[in-house]
Amino acid sequence: MSSITESIDVDVDVPTAYNQWTQFESFPQFMEGVDSITQVDDTRTHWVVSAAGVRREFDATITEQHPDERIAWRSNDGPQHAGVVTFHRLGEATTRVTAQMEIDPEGFVENVADKLGVLKGRVKADMKRFKSFIESRGSETGAWRGDVDRPGSTNH
Repeated sequence: MSSITESIDVDVDVPTAYNQWTQFESFPQFMEGVDSITQVDDTRTHWVVSAAGVRREFDATITEQHPDERIAWRSNDGPQHAGVVTFHRLGEATTRVTAQMEIDPEGFVENVADKLGVLKGRVKADMKRFKSFIESRGSETGAWRGDVDRPGSTNH
């Protein structure tokens, strides 16, 4: 299992950065290797990804989501991974977006890529592309402002 943490400061306010991150179907526009994401319902997504000629499909569940604060998820099948993205106000129009992930690469190609630091490099590059994507637009492509409480939690 590998741990990856990457942060980037984006020149948009927290609600704009957060709202864009809730638009999972836009991820292929800034995430390398993500072919498509389908939002099945408020907490489930279906992913199609490609890396080094290997195509994988898996489902993921949003395990916690609080507007302008955090979005956490875990995979249900396929390559095992979980993570959280948090949003921190640095200024009126500046937000630090931090992604923390635990990834258990599946298969020989993914394990080699992990050992060579390719996965960490990909996440860093994805965060830079997210910055370019949201700053060039200046506004989000949509928003979902619902709350999803962590399993077993009585409140937020």
